[in-house]
Amino acid sequence: MTLEQLPGTVASHAARAGWPQVLIYLADLQQERLCLLAGNVDADQPGADAPAELAIEGTVPGRAFQLGLISPASAATKGQWWVPLLDGAERLGVLRVGVPGSQVEADEDLNRLAGLVALLLESKRGTSDSYARLVRRRTMNVAAEMEWHLMPPRTFATDRVLISAVMEPAYHVSGDAFDYALSGEVMHLSVFDAMGHDTAAGLTANLALAAARKHRRQGADLAQTAEGISETLNEQFAGARYATGILAGLHLATGLLTWTNYGHHPPVVIRGNRTVVHLSCPPAPPLGSGLDVPGTLARDQLEPGDRLLLYTDGITEARDDDGQEFGLTGLTDFLIRHHADGLPVPETLRRLISHHVAYHHGHLADDATVLLVEWHGPTPYQPTQLQALMGMPPITGADTITSAWRQRPTDDGPS
Repeated sequence: MTLEQLPGTVASHAARAGWPQVLIYLADLQQERLCLLAGNVDADQPGADAPAELAIEGTVPGRAFQLGLISPASAATKGQWWVPLLDGAERLGVLRVGVPGSQVEADEDLNRLAGLVALLLESKRGTSDSYARLVRRRTMNVAAEMEWHLMPPRTFATDRVLISAVMEPAYHVSGDAFDYALSGEVMHLSVFDAMGHDTAAGLTANLALAAARKHRRQGADLAQTAEGISETLNEQFAGARYATGILAGLHLATGLLTWTNYGHHPPVVIRGNRTVVHLSCPPAPPLGSGLDVPGTLARDQLEPGDRLLLYTDGITEARDDDGQEFGLTGLTDFLIRHHADGLPVPETLRRLISHHVAYHHGHLADDATVLLVEWHGPTPYQPTQLQALMGMPPITGADTITSAWRQRPTDDGPS
C-alpha cells in the first residue's frame, strides 16, 4: 500500500468498525498548519466541511494537536471528534472521526485507531515524496534537505527522560544539527553549529553528526568521538571548515551528566522551574579547526525534574528592531513561564520558536536550535505524568510504563 492509498483504506475499514468519514490531517514542517492527506478517499466523503488546510493556532483541531486531547468538533456537535495523531511521542497531526449526529464516542478506541494510523504513516512517509510535498509550505534549500533527513524525531520519551527539539529556519537551516540516542542506561546528546550559512555549512554539520554516530556506535567515549569528528572534518576541509559543538552523555539511573565543549555556548539547567544553573567547562577549539587541542570532560549531577538546555547562538543572539538581543535570559524565562502554564514540552518549544521568529520579524540571520532534555530521576515517570508532559492522550492508569504493559487487558481479563 502506498501513502496515497492510505486515507481511503483507513476510511473504508474504519467505517465498517463504526467510525464514519475518518480524515487524516498532518502538521506542516513548522507546525503552523494541519494539511489534509486526501489520497484515494472517496470524492463523496470529504466535502466543504473538510478544508485542505486548518490553522493550528485558534482552532479546535489545532488545540487537539497542541495539547494531545480528543476534542469535539464543536460544542454543538455530537459524534464528531478531533483525535491527536502520534508516533510514540512525536506529533504527526490529527484525525477527524465521525459525522455530526453519529454514535461515535470519545473513548480509548479512538486513541487506538489514531495509534494504528500513526504507525501506518510512519511506515510510508520515509519513502514518499507526496508526504514531503504535503507538509512543506515553501521551497527548501539543499542544506535543509540534508539536515532534516539526518535529524532524529523532534520528540522522544522513555520512562526516565523526555527530549524535545526545534530548529529554524526550517526551510533554510544550514549549519545547525542536533542528535540523541539511547545506549543502555546512557542517553547520548549532541548539538553542532557549523561555520557559515551556505550548503558547505550543511555539509560540515552533516559530516560532524555522521562522524559522531560512527564513533559512538563503535564504543568510543566522548573524547574519542570528538577526536574522530575533528579528523573527519580535517580530512574533508583541511581546517577551512569547522563546527562548534557540545557532546554529552546522561546516565539515566543516576542523573550524572558527562559533557565536553568545543567552542560552543555551554548548557544550562532549569531547576525547580525557577532557578537557572549555568554549567561550565573549559572550551576546546571548534571541531575541525586543525588545532588538535583535546577537550576537557566536565561532570555535573542533575536533580530529579531538571531540564537540561542545549542551544545554538542563533536563538540567543537574534535582535529586534531596537538591537535588543533575545538572550539566554529571554530563552529561559520563556520556558519557565510556559512550563508554569502547564503546556506540554513539545508545545512549549513550538511556541518558543514561533515567538523567536516573530521577534526577528520572520527573517533569522542565523540558524536557531534548542534541545531540551528533562530527567525525571531514578524513579520512572508514571504514565500520566509523561503523557501530560508530552501532550499524549491518557491511555492507562498503571503506576509505571513497565507495569502498564503487565496490566494490559486480554480476552480473559487482566493478566
